[in-house]
Amino acid sequence: MNNMTAVILGGGRGSRLDPLTQVRSKPAVPIGGKFRLIDIPMSNCLHAGVRDIFILTQFNTESLHRHIYDSYRFDNFSRGSIRILAAQQTTENNDWYQGTADAVRKNINFFKSAHEHIIILSGDHLYRMDYRSFLRFHIEKDADITIAVKPVHEKDAGEFGILKANKEGRITEFVEKPREKEVLDSLHIEETLFHEFHIDPGERRHIASMGIYIFKKEVLFKLLENNKKEDFGKEIIPDSLTEKKVFAYFFDGYWEDIGTIRAFFEAHMDFTTPIPKFNFYDEKYPFFTHPRYLPASKINQCQINHSVISEGSILLGSIIEHAVIGIRSFIDEGTLIQRSIIMGNARYEHIVERDRNQDSHTPNLGIGKNCIIRNSIVDMDCRIGNNVQLINKDNQKEVREKLYTIRDGIIIIAKGTVIPDNTII
Repeated sequence: MNNMTAVILGGGRGSRLDPLTQVRSKPAVPIGGKFRLIDIPMSNCLHAGVRDIFILTQFNTESLHRHIYDSYRFDNFSRGSIRILAAQQTTENNDWYQGTADAVRKNINFFKSAHEHIIILSGDHLYRMDYRSFLRFHIEKDADITIAVKPVHEKDAGEFGILKANKEGRITEFVEKPREKEVLDSLHIEETLFHEFHIDPGERRHIASMGIYIFKKEVLFKLLENNKKEDFGKEIIPDSLTEKKVFAYFFDGYWEDIGTIRAFFEAHMDFTTPIPKFNFYDEKYPFFTHPRYLPASKINQCQINHSVISEGSILLGSIIEHAVIGIRSFIDEGTLIQRSIIMGNARYEHIVERDRNQDSHTPNLGIGKNCIIRNSIVDMDCRIGNNVQLINKDNQKEVREKLYTIRDGIIIIAKGTVIPDNTII
């Protein structure tokens, strides 16, 4: 893997994940109780031996930059480097990144030192992939561009960029989110092509772009120089199909774009099942993150079922079902949590602080006594008072209020929010 450089795109404003992205970028959003989204592509790179990594950031970058600095360092005796390229004004341009291709184009001078092949990755996808096999296929085909693709059912094709590939795997056509029956029929993939990748397609006859690309370095540079369009998936790559050798690399493992609140929530609910679709519990392929050296969780007189409890938590006399409980979470007595994500806290509160909270009638850091929290996401460092109910009592789908947001029926409490005692949402 000494001849491939990774470029991880930090994403735009992340409006589909708002309010989780109010104060942080998408790749910095906590996931799985103790990780950040950026840990997924970073871990995939490190396991594959890709140690020359650029991370392109733009919005709300401080949290992401701090996490990368704290989590990923190569010592003086290790080959490799991690470089963060934040959007900046220069004498050549003074605009923000306008798309995936534009972000790479604006940093092209930094990539002159990159290796022969460049892999472009997203910072908000959940998957485990061996980039070594991906690169091997790319080199064997002598491809200019190789796109990772996933087989999908026809009913789901309208949510993706759908590709047509010939019997060699070369991509001949690209259609963004096709919905017409005639168009979908024209994009069918021969079943024999699935078998070449040892994939049983079942009833799947379409392949969708995963937004993961490998370019030959010189091809990428020429494309960005000659084509001033802004996005790889919707513009640059479709325009290149007739002139460049563009191939499809078939992948049939778990992959989820968790760039929406519903997808983010459902992925977490899957983590709580006995055998989740995405497995964090693989000792041969761990996902890396910031080592915090927290103590084990303390659990007193709780009833816990189908839940993930992260380290450093203190749970007192609560019922927790189908929930992901993040690091340093504090949940007081008599509280019921169902189908929810509690992201936890960045620090512990000392007894002196709690005494001060009581004097000022301020809720403690964490979840108070006798609360009901259902179908909710409680972000980091929130203070939920006693007798609070987060139950969506009016069964609303989309609401934006000062203390909370409801998206797709899911209650979200933004980072650092204080919910007073006896509040019912």
